[in-house]
Amino acid sequence: MKIAETLILRADRQKRYEQLKARIVRSAKVQEGDQPAENSRELIAELERVVNELADLIKRINRTNTDTAFQDGKTVSDALAERDVLAMRRSFYADLAQAAALTQDRFMRTELKYVSTVNVGETQKQADGLAKVYREMDARIQELNWQTELKA
Repeated sequence: MKIAETLILRADRQKRYEQLKARIVRSAKVQEGDQPAENSRELIAELERVVNELADLIKRINRTNTDTAFQDGKTVSDALAERDVLAMRRSFYADLAQAAALTQDRFMRTELKYVSTVNVGETQKQADGLAKVYREMDARIQELNWQTELKA
């Protein structure tokens, strides 16, 4: 199985966990004399199976990412960490540019006037550049995910 297929399976298991959790919580308490809509013990047993499958998938994905070369001596794990940091940096610069670009309506000269302390254009260019690098790195990771066999 390719790692990309395993990532899809992992996402499916994560959704299943959330669904089971919500169903268990809904069935956790009923009015005295009533029966719960679903058997909580059965749902908990299924949730435990899903969680164990999820743990196995995550371990195998992590092993594969650690053992798979990406480029320039980096592993896929290294690339994923760098991609996550790129996303954080891009988000920061985009938010900063947006905050600095906010305009205000002043109706009287006595109202406070705010001025930007950063160059909005340069900050937005930095955010755009980081977004491009992120997209390119993500595309390389996705391509590799469809080529790499999952490790046992």
